[in-house]
Amino acid sequence: MSHVKPEKVTRFERIGMHSHIKGLGLRNGKALPIADGLVGQIKAREAAGIVVEMIKSGKMAGKAILFAGPPGTGKTALAVAIAKELGEDTPFMVLSGSEIYSAEMKKTEVLMQAMRKAIGVRIREFRKVYEGVVKDLNIKFDRHPYNPYQQVPVGAKITLKTTSEERTFTVDETVTMELLSKGVNVGDVIWIDAESGKVTKVGISAEAKESIDIGVARKVPIPSGPIAKEKEFVYTVTLHDLDIMHARRGSIFSLLFGGREEREISPETRATVDEMVKKMVDEGTAEIIPGVLFIDDVHMLDIEAYSFLSRAMEGELAPIIILASNRGFAKIRGTDMVAPHGMPIDLLDRLLIIETKPYDENEIREILKIRAKEEKIKISDEALNYLTKIGVEHSLRYAVQLLAPASIVAKYRNSDIIEVEDIKKATELFSDVKRSAKYLKEYEESFMK
Repeated sequence: MSHVKPEKVTRFERIGMHSHIKGLGLRNGKALPIADGLVGQIKAREAAGIVVEMIKSGKMAGKAILFAGPPGTGKTALAVAIAKELGEDTPFMVLSGSEIYSAEMKKTEVLMQAMRKAIGVRIREFRKVYEGVVKDLNIKFDRHPYNPYQQVPVGAKITLKTTSEERTFTVDETVTMELLSKGVNVGDVIWIDAESGKVTKVGISAEAKESIDIGVARKVPIPSGPIAKEKEFVYTVTLHDLDIMHARRGSIFSLLFGGREEREISPETRATVDEMVKKMVDEGTAEIIPGVLFIDDVHMLDIEAYSFLSRAMEGELAPIIILASNRGFAKIRGTDMVAPHGMPIDLLDRLLIIETKPYDENEIREILKIRAKEEKIKISDEALNYLTKIGVEHSLRYAVQLLAPASIVAKYRNSDIIEVEDIKKATELFSDVKRSAKYLKEYEESFMK
């Protein structure tokens, strides 16, 4: 390993399998051959674009989508693209069909929580606060009631100033502990929530004396207006967050600053939350952000989960449900019935089914180029053609997986560019599914059964 060039230290960057997806790549409803990280699948992308328009116009109630196609045909990529098209604030919850089989919760509870996590609620709240720059701070200490040798803070006097006024306040031990825990000093700009006593340190006053050479606190101007004022706070939470908050019988602040989480939440609690959210929307203090629940390998669900899903998707506060399956005719789990995609016929009748087709050679080449660029890997034209051939003969996923190992092999020969020999070496070290199956047959007697 001594012949490998030492690499400079760079910041950690995790590149996901679909980090290159930026949208559906549509222009006036027509899919471009290559756009927004997607390649090919013209009909599927245009169908997904229509789904996005239906979602935005509120015409997806009681419906769901099924992406059906062989493995490696972009079903998950299309689901991610739909979420991107709906906006950055759109909650996107991913669930595998096998995840519902938990020892801690019922299957229906796992599905319900996933659905509630896929619906956002943007809450606008006005709260009374005291805001200003700290001009003076005196902490009062007294003996601990159970340990006379220890002193504890019991109160404080704090002077706050804005451009308009200056006032001195006497605060109790709760606010004092907040001031100490946040490290508030003279010259800091803070605000104190009048209801909860929570202290937020905004930064250091731009007029404070320079006493620190290196620091992370940002400088902010002295607040204007009166010290006591109402401020608007915007919280974006999910319905599941509100369920937990209500189960604790707390407030939005108990949600943000910790507390015990319930394993399962009662239907009564959820019904109460739904009514509360509807009332807030009617009053104009909240806005519902419909999100996406993507259930991959949906054929792993059983007949009970399918029945629950059919009913749940018709609820008033249901997310956009996108399912994906790579199964043909298969048994419905929990029954002896064989059905398309391993799903009940009555549920399939409720779905908008979008088919994905295998990629051709040119599309595989373009996808490999996009992934190489995303992973910051250089590859020669000859190596790209060879890798494309592997993708056609074996699978696109296998070809994409070979990019990173081949780049390491190239570095072993002090090169930053992947050549054909590097890919050949990577294929020798890492088998595809067909070669692995052949190996199993060859040494079948040696393996445990």
